[in-house]
Amino acid sequence: MAAKVLEEVAQEVEEWVSSGNLRPGLAVVLVGADPASATYVRGKEQASTEVGIHSETRKLPADVTQSDLLDLISELNSDVRITGFLVQLPLPDHIDEDTVLHAIDPNKDIDGVHPYNMGLLLGGTPRLAPATPSGILRLLAEEGVDTNGKHVVICGRSNIVGRPLAALLLRRGHGGDATVTICHSRTRDLGLFTRRADILVTAMGVPGLITKDMVKHGAVVIDVGTVRVDDPSRERGWRLAGDMALDVRDVASMRTPVPGGVGPMTIAMLLKNVMQAARLDDEGARK
Repeated sequence: MAAKVLEEVAQEVEEWVSSGNLRPGLAVVLVGADPASATYVRGKEQASTEVGIHSETRKLPADVTQSDLLDLISELNSDVRITGFLVQLPLPDHIDEDTVLHAIDPNKDIDGVHPYNMGLLLGGTPRLAPATPSGILRLLAEEGVDTNGKHVVICGRSNIVGRPLAALLLRRGHGGDATVTICHSRTRDLGLFTRRADILVTAMGVPGLITKDMVKHGAVVIDVGTVRVDDPSRERGWRLAGDMALDVRDVASMRTPVPGGVGPMTIAMLLKNVMQAARLDDEGARK
């Protein structure tokens, strides 16, 4: 499915450039040397190359000052070669995340985390929606899973998964009209809620948190959690695990794997946002 989306983006890029427009450009700001973040960034670079989007990574040391990081964001805001960019999270503790994210030009905010874009999303008119929720909705649509009237339980309340996904599912029309419950780390008796879900989405980052006794028979389960766990049987000494225990497959009608499920869709939908940002920039220039 991710490959299908990337093919769509590649076609959009070709048509865009053939019409005389500047080639879309993606920049990723990577602070520090977190291995998981570095791997994710490499995936974005590779996918960008495949679809014809210019890509560059701006690497900064973990001890970079907030002022220097904000200067780089200002530079990217005004760089015509960069259609959209993101600051890879998490950031070091000495940097205020909100200040950094709010400094991004909303028209280049391909992660959809700027208050302006978040406000449009919550108001039911998304412009640049976070890539992971968009990828989840695309997965459901491709598999013919109708959300209309379904009870969707989301475990996780982050601004890049849980909250925006809930807002998208609450919209009127195709891909929305769901009844949504959000659970989180302070929810008491989590299973009481998850067992009621027609569609269960977990983004807690707790390996094996959801077991089959917590899932309704026939439910569709989407596992966003991706955490490294020790595994001496592997040459590298670790493996990636999701929030769902393996026994969930005994009761679920559909489930996404970890790795290889939501992750590839997130990258594909992020590149969709790069093209959307290019159109927004063009509209702004014409006005």
